[in-house]
Amino acid sequence: MTQPQHPYDHGGDGRQIQLETHGLDVIGDADRKGTPRTLFWPWFGANVAVLGLSYGAFALGFGISFWQALAAGVLGILASFLLCGLIAVAGKRGSAPTMVLSRAAYGVRGNRLPSAVSWILTVGWETALASLATLATATVFSRLGWGGGTETKAVALLVVAALTVVGGVMGFDLIMRIQTVITVVTGVLTLVYVALVADHIHWSTVSAIPAGSPQQFIGALVFMMTGFGLGWVNAAADYSRYLPRGSSSRGVIGWTTFGASAAPLLLLVFGLLLAGSSERLSEAIAADPIGALTTILPTWFLVPFALVAVLGLVGGAVLDIYSSGLALLSAGLRVPRYLAALVDGMLMIAGSIYIVFFGGAFLGEFMGFLTTLGVPIGAWCGVMLADLALRHRDYDEGDLYRPDGRYGDVPALPLVLTVGATAIGWGLVTNTAADRLSWQGYLLGPLGLGGRTGQWAYANLGVLVALALTFLGTLLLGRRRVRAQEALPPSPAPAPGTYGA
Repeated sequence: MTQPQHPYDHGGDGRQIQLETHGLDVIGDADRKGTPRTLFWPWFGANVAVLGLSYGAFALGFGISFWQALAAGVLGILASFLLCGLIAVAGKRGSAPTMVLSRAAYGVRGNRLPSAVSWILTVGWETALASLATLATATVFSRLGWGGGTETKAVALLVVAALTVVGGVMGFDLIMRIQTVITVVTGVLTLVYVALVADHIHWSTVSAIPAGSPQQFIGALVFMMTGFGLGWVNAAADYSRYLPRGSSSRGVIGWTTFGASAAPLLLLVFGLLLAGSSERLSEAIAADPIGALTTILPTWFLVPFALVAVLGLVGGAVLDIYSSGLALLSAGLRVPRYLAALVDGMLMIAGSIYIVFFGGAFLGEFMGFLTTLGVPIGAWCGVMLADLALRHRDYDEGDLYRPDGRYGDVPALPLVLTVGATAIGWGLVTNTAADRLSWQGYLLGPLGLGGRTGQWAYANLGVLVALALTFLGTLLLGRRRVRAQEALPPSPAPAPGTYGA
């Protein structure tokens, strides 16, 4: 009797999982499969990590009350993942990776700039997630008396890196299978964790936290946006590109947004209650976001907790390494996709070694990373959203790979808007915990916002300003260019070997 196939298995040759050979190329009709509903699995699996609990402490760290932190978290998570859902529509309309579809706005070679930024962001994220998984494992082993020192960290890092790199190198089909398993296992074990530590919540303590200023609230809101959806927008179409062209756009938006935000919303609420109940726990999370959560667990659940922590973080890292490989190709590297993912995996391991064995406090560096790269990614997102809104037709697949095609080579408008908005945005963000970023915030004084030590210094307005400036600029100035592009007849399909253009 023939066994039924998983929806993402290959058929015909008897093998269930194969190395994905697709790189920057357009996915052919024969390989497009699934429905918008299937987008739930990769997005939920990538965001169900227990790191979401730690964001409760991160939000309260802005000096705001529980209700303010809850509002900032809910708004930040939903709004930022809605942006992912909107950009995911481009995937089913063009069936190419996100940073290839971005060429319609930036030109074929002009798009290398945002591709390089996207690559740095995704490599940074996968490094942070792999490091956290390693540190969490070491903390659990230390509490159990099984070690937790250098040897334990080294072995844990090897295991985490192997899981992440194999998934990223093998590609789409294995990732979809992995994410389905991660979703179920981590979802169940996270609920068990919640039940075990619920008695550590003290509502009287949580409700007594004083409210913060509007500027502090905005700072928490922007941090939640950069920590969640804005960290994924540059990869949002990498999975929807496998859907048939006739798939519902509303379904793509809805299932992407729902799948990505469901777990973080629930984890945030519980994380806020835990961190708000104990100032000591909240401070510990800033140094070790995952390991600190083990300090309130019974010993018998430490091993299952290590499993849920590692799997949840690996789920996000796998998607990051897959998309970082695609971004590296789009930035100009001419190698097969799986080799690009392997290169990124080696960089992830090197970065994780630095963080795990030589790094300092996690939270300050993490916030500096998010806000600094959040500005140019927000600027790119504004251009991409406006460009997508202006288009009434599907992308011309051939011209996405031709510098002399309708999308152009290095158009000035999107690049000027992006660079200008980034320069303005960096002038409106600060991060005192990361000394190397002390040059930021240079516009806070001239614009009368109190300088680098004023109330607006930690609102991180630059991310929102960059996104708004490029969105409005593209919407107002790019309409004629898009209309001229869509008036041209379809171009021939790209010749084999030109997808790396």
